[in-house]
Formats: sequence, structure tokens, C-alpha cells
Amino acid sequence: MDSALEIQKPHDRMAAYLADDMIAVNALIRDRMASEHAPRIPEVTAHLVEAGGKRLRPMLTLAAAHLCGYTGPYHVHLAATVEFIHTATLLHDDVVDESGQRRGRPTANLLWDNKSSVLVGDYLFSRSFQLMVETGSLRVLDILANASATIAEGEVLQLTAAQDLATTEAIYLQVVRGKTAALFSAATEVGGVIAGADDATVQALFDYGDALGVSFQIVDDLLDYQGQASATGKNVGDDFRERKLTLPVIKAVALADAEERAFWQRTIEKGRQEDGDLEHAISLLHKHATLDATRDEAIAWAEKGKAALAGLPDHPVKAMLIDLADYVVERIN
Repeated sequence: MDSALEIQKPHDRMAAYLADDMIAVNALIRDRMASEHAPRIPEVTAHLVEAGGKRLRPMLTLAAAHLCGYTGPYHVHLAATVEFIHTATLLHDDVVDESGQRRGRPTANLLWDNKSSVLVGDYLFSRSFQLMVETGSLRVLDILANASATIAEGEVLQLTAAQDLATTEAIYLQVVRGKTAALFSAATEVGGVIAGADDATVQALFDYGDALGVSFQIVDDLLDYQGQASATGKNVGDDFRERKLTLPVIKAVALADAEERAFWQRTIEKGRQEDGDLEHAISLLHKHATLDATRDEAIAWAEKGKAALAGLPDHPVKAMLIDLADYVVERIN
């Protein structure tokens, strides 16, 4: 088969285009996740870093830098920084959510323990700040430090909002903007900043990353109710079992009659779940067409992301970023 035909997915095409940079990023990640004194650190980190993730966020940083014509070395540092921040949040998330599976494999907290996951996550956050400082850019440090704070804020907000039926779509969006989109937008923004791009270009890259991140998370929440475990790496209904109030359910609660509302109160707010509840929840989502409505919102955010790039000059990377926004929502077709 022609190798060009094999590289169909946009993130695979982007990975091929950025292959040399990604080799450098992966080498830097391996170098910086080493620990002379605590061998458990590279053990835990390697389990997650080498689990076959798409490396989407660091690729966004590299892509933005290329799009802006950057020729220096520090986009590699920033891409590694973004991946370390992402990996640290995953380690902490799995402890908070008491998850048993990540990317189709057992989570670090299951294989080791919660203490190791939390402390290794802390180590990676510290490493990410060391990498940022090496770029010598105070603006880059500002963007990524703010993103780290926003991610933590989004996670804490989710703790209180996730099981409260009063949670609105606006609060949901605030959570998503924090826990997911903040790192996407920071990843694209710092790529432009390190390349010395003008303010309008940097803003366009930020807007693209923000919209892509929101769309990505909405799709993830949708796939939890209609995806396949083999494709998503997690079990269908995990969010329901973990009593997370995501967009399809928020929309269904808003349209619920008294009996349906009592069902959501019992299963989500009070956590008293019984056999057959997941199937009933999914039937309510279909009854009120909230899966379709959620899908429409994901597509709208992807379109918003593409529109943000419209004014930037033509470049192979620009075409890949536009295709990537389409691919994120194609996962739900």
C-alpha cells in the first residue's frame, strides 16, 4: 500500500510532518522524566507517557511554531512542557476519579498507588516549570503558569458542579474551558509567542486552541454514552457511574419531567445506582435528543476553531489544523 494512503488521519499526517521535532520532544521528555534518586518516578511516568497517546497537545505547540516560521530550538522545550503538564493532570485526575483504566490500560494509581500518582504528578509539574524557564521568555512562563492554574481551577469547579443538578450549561463550559481547553489554547498560543508572531496571529492561535479543546471535550463526553470501549479506551457509561454531570445529561435534566428528574437525582446526586440505570439514562438522552444537540455543539465549536485560522497565511500546517478540527467531531459520526 502507498504510504501516503496509510496516513489518513490528520493527527497522523501532522505527526509525519513534525516527525523530526517529535523525536526531539520524546528524547527531551525521556531525559527530563529521569530521576537519580527515585526510580519510581520514571516507572510511573513511562507507563503513561509511553501508553500510545496521540501527543496531540505537544504537536499543537510545534505546529503553531512552524506556522509562524520559527527556526529556533525552544518549541521543543515548550512541546515537552505541555506534555508534562498534561501527564501530571492525568495522574492527578485518575486519583480524583478513582479510575481504573486510561488509554485502554490500567491506570498508574491502580498499578502502584494513589500516593505515587499524586507525587509523580507533582514532580512532572515541577519539571514543566524548569523547561519553561529555559526558554527565557517571561510571556511564555506567564501563559503556561496561568494555564496550569486554570486547569486546577476547572478540576475543583467540576468537583462541586459534577453531581449538582443545578449545574447549567454555562458552568459546564467553564469547567471544560478550565480542565481541557486551557492547555490546548496555551499549547497553540506559546507556539506563536516563541516564534515572535504578531498579536493578531497569537490571538488567532489561542482562539483555535480554545475552540478545539472545547469541541474535543464535548466529543469525549458524548462518546461516553455512545462510543465503543475499544475505540475510546474507557468503558461506555464511566461518566454516569462516576456521577459526572456532562452536557448530554445537563440538557436532559433541563427537559426532564418530575419522574425523570427523580431518576437523575437518585443516580447522579445521591449516587444510588441500580442495574439497568445506565440503559435508562441513555434512553432518556435519546428521548430528548440531547445526544444530537450535544453533537451539534461540538461541531459548532470545531467550526469556530477553523474560522479563527481563516486570516492566517496558507501553510501545510494550517490545512492540517483545519482538518484536525474536522476529525475531532468526525469521531462521533
